[in-house]
Amino acid sequence: MSTVVDVDVQNVSSIDGVPQSELIGDWIREILSVARPGQQSALEMAVRIVDEDESRGLNNRYRHVDKPTNVLAFPGDDMGLAALRDGAEPVALGDVVICAPLVLHEAAEQSKDPRDHWLHLLLHGTLHLLGYDHENTQDAAEMESLETRILAARGIGDPYRDR
Repeated sequence: MSTVVDVDVQNVSSIDGVPQSELIGDWIREILSVARPGQQSALEMAVRIVDEDESRGLNNRYRHVDKPTNVLAFPGDDMGLAALRDGAEPVALGDVVICAPLVLHEAAEQSKDPRDHWLHLLLHGTLHLLGYDHENTQDAAEMESLETRILAARGIGDPYRDR
C-alpha cells in the first residue's frame, strides 16, 4: 500500500491569489513523500486559508502574540504521532493555517515568487505536524535543511539565505 493523504482545504480568505485546493493537496502529498520516504500509511490533515483577523485571533489565543502570522500548525495529539510511527491507519496529522494576505505581502516584500512562498509555508507547517520544530539551534538546522532540500528539488532557492 502506498501513502494516501486526504487534505481538506478550507479557503475562507477574501483575497485572490490563493493556489487551487487541488494544487495544495498535490504539494502536501509531495512534501510527505519526501519527508517520510518509504513510509506507507493513510494520513489526514486540513489546510485553512484565512485573512489577518482570524490569523491574529488564533495567534493570540494559542501563542499569546497579538498579531497575524503567516503560518500556524496545530498537530494532532501525541497518540496520532505514535500511530504514525507505528504505521497504524488512518492518522490525523493536524491542521495548518495560512494567512493569505501575509503570504502575498511577504512574497512581494522579499521578491519571491508567490507560488514558491506558498509552497514553503505549507512545507514548514506540514513539517511541524510531523514533529519538527525550531526551538533550539540543532532542531532548527535539521528542519531548515529538510525544507531547503525539498524546495531545491523544485528549483526554489533557500528561503533562509538572506536572514
